[in-house]
Amino acid sequence: MTRTHERAEDTCPLVYQCRLPLSTSTVNHLADLLRRHLKAIRSRWRALPPGRIAVIVLAVLRHDQRLADLAGGNNVSESTICRWRDEVIELPAAQARPAWTAP
Repeated sequence: MTRTHERAEDTCPLVYQCRLPLSTSTVNHLADLLRRHLKAIRSRWRALPPGRIAVIVLAVLRHDQRLADLAGGNNVSESTICRWRDEVIELPAAQARPAWTAP
């Protein structure tokens, strides 16, 4: 059995697209959280801008989109999208923690 090392977009010319109904304020809120986080950790750059990362993560969470499809369409790796997903999930959670922790 041979393994192929091609990206998912190279296997088929068809691309699955769906409409993701998001409010601008939702995307802007996540993008702002990500911008602040990147500034706090002194990250020099990311492969995509924070707004685009927020939309990709929301697509992963909302539609359970295949990571290989999203990665190939945005020229990043699957592991990068996994890392972004975990990072963006943690940001609002960290923001909400002080509100519900016991005194």
